[in-house]
Amino acid sequence: MDSRITVERAQLLKQLHADHRPLVLPTVWDAWSARTAADAGFPALTVGSHPLADSRGAADHEGQTFEEVLAAVRPIIAAVDVPVSVDLEAGYGQQPADLVAGLVEVGGAGLNLEDTVHSEGGRVRSTQEHADYIAGLRAAADDAGVPLWINGRTDLFLHAKDASDVLDEAIERLRAMEQAGADSLYPVGIQDDDDLLKAVIGAVTVPVNSTAHPVRHDLERFRRLGVGRITYGPLLQMALTDTMKDMLGRWTS
Repeated sequence: MDSRITVERAQLLKQLHADHRPLVLPTVWDAWSARTAADAGFPALTVGSHPLADSRGAADHEGQTFEEVLAAVRPIIAAVDVPVSVDLEAGYGQQPADLVAGLVEVGGAGLNLEDTVHSEGGRVRSTQEHADYIAGLRAAADDAGVPLWINGRTDLFLHAKDASDVLDEAIERLRAMEQAGADSLYPVGIQDDDDLLKAVIGAVTVPVNSTAHPVRHDLERFRRLGVGRITYGPLLQMALTDTMKDMLGRWTS
């Protein structure tokens, strides 16, 4: 994609985060779902690693190579005229500069980067290691002249038996990512807990991303809580799967 278009889309994605509280980014996985979401009126989209992998018969958790992910997202980004952010899991073993270079080349306007390194046995990066990776992404984007929106994700709540037990550690990690240059922060797994959401939102100054189910959750609730960004993860694709099964069920013998 023309680098000027990529820069313009990245700039627009930044402005959209300022204009919409929360900014809802439907999580898509192919050109059809991207066009459908854009035609519905959404000003920006995100590609999720889980639904992308499912659509291609691959495994989530870095079951695809970085090159395979880039090849898959290129036609998705080209299919729409809105900014598209891409979930790049833990980076597929790439150095930050290489990750940014590949994303920019296919026209990505932003990225999601998590701290669970599934390609290394599912280990969780330390707070400093993850912050350093985020800082490397920020520096690489600056060097490339593309203001990529970086969504820094932590999975600490997912890994804990009791999410409240890791709240302090999670906040420390979120603050470290913010200081390293993350534009928004994504504490996964607390979308149904008002108290935890309010705690992390109150602890940082950049938008906090929450997962949402497109049917079961309520936009106004997230707005009241102060959530700045909403994505669906695999839940939109799962909801469509349930609907498709219901539609087709009466046609089976």
